[in-house]
Amino acid sequence: MEKIKMTTPLVEMDGDEMTRILWADIKKELLEPYIDLKSEYYDLGLPHREKTRDQVTVDSAEATKKYGVAVKCATITPNAQRVEEYQLSQMWKSPNGTIRAILDGTVFRAPIMVKGISPVVKNWKKPITIARHAYGDVYKNSEFQPKGPGKAELVFTAADGKETRQTIFDFTAPGVLQGQYNTDRSITSFAHSCFQYALDSRQDLWFATKDTISKQYDHRFKDIFQEVFDAEYKEKFETAGITYFYTLIDDAVARVIRSEGGFIWACKNYDGDVMSDMVSTAFGSLAMMTSVLVSPEGNYEYEAAHGTVTRHYYRYLKGEETSTNPMATLFAWTGALEKRGELDGLPALRTFARKLEGAAIAVIEGGVMTRDLSALWEGEDPAQPVTSKDFLKAIRAELESAL
Repeated sequence: MEKIKMTTPLVEMDGDEMTRILWADIKKELLEPYIDLKSEYYDLGLPHREKTRDQVTVDSAEATKKYGVAVKCATITPNAQRVEEYQLSQMWKSPNGTIRAILDGTVFRAPIMVKGISPVVKNWKKPITIARHAYGDVYKNSEFQPKGPGKAELVFTAADGKETRQTIFDFTAPGVLQGQYNTDRSITSFAHSCFQYALDSRQDLWFATKDTISKQYDHRFKDIFQEVFDAEYKEKFETAGITYFYTLIDDAVARVIRSEGGFIWACKNYDGDVMSDMVSTAFGSLAMMTSVLVSPEGNYEYEAAHGTVTRHYYRYLKGEETSTNPMATLFAWTGALEKRGELDGLPALRTFARKLEGAAIAVIEGGVMTRDLSALWEGEDPAQPVTSKDFLKAIRAELESAL
């Protein structure tokens, strides 16, 4: 068959370790034989981020603003051990945090559900979508370690020079302190994204923070959501037959566990990070989760919502075959291709992306899967755990028949 043409490039953000290997295998096995793939490539692997002093991460985010659609591989956020391992000049910040700070917006994450693998929470019948605020908070924090006694203060200097001071703590010994922020503008964009996504998908929207403890910071999120809802979305939600409600995050956790799923759970940045891992694991695997960042300007960045699978990478370096689940990485590509096709008016590209997703799901439902899923398999016939490469080859065979 003739390769499907693209008119506008995707922004391609390569990553680290085992997911970087899978990234190349997916392109070679499932994309390049069928698509005249156009991408503007950025290497976000840690060695190249070190070489460019992380400028490549900034450049990739700016390119996403230019082209509108990006696809990102999993990347390393270095800790002290990684600094030593990769001989880094400094402990570079999370590339996801940097990209999200530039693009702003909201990350929507939802599980990839397949027949034969039931959620750990048995009453979950429908996907739970996590809507995670993608700006500020702990991911853009400032931190300090007092080495001895002293007073920590929160100081705000207004444009006219007037200072407001508030004592955080009087230290009598060494400790740690942290400052974080957000903006009304970003919170408002977060609210609009969540309400619009709920309308588009016809799902109820839940929002939860800890406003009883954080009486100004978290309460500001709660107030803005309610103001935006009352002003622009209340009647639309009633017409669509869906609901919005706010609750404390403690209560939300209990409600989520007892629910059947099928709704959107909006969370602040860190809450969404943790809860999306919880939801994805309970539905089957961290590698069975779609993730897309939607910016207020209508830019999209699709990514795998898990780590770089370091343990498998070390085995790969020893020449061993691994059974690493590529589904989240594959669905990042299909999501980006489908959106590129939508924006550019390329129905063939959109159809291909949907058929590739269908082929991947069909392979698993047929009993062939990576080892992380085989332990969860509940099908009538025994699961057939295979290596990553054999799994991709099985998807290609299924895709060929679908095409």
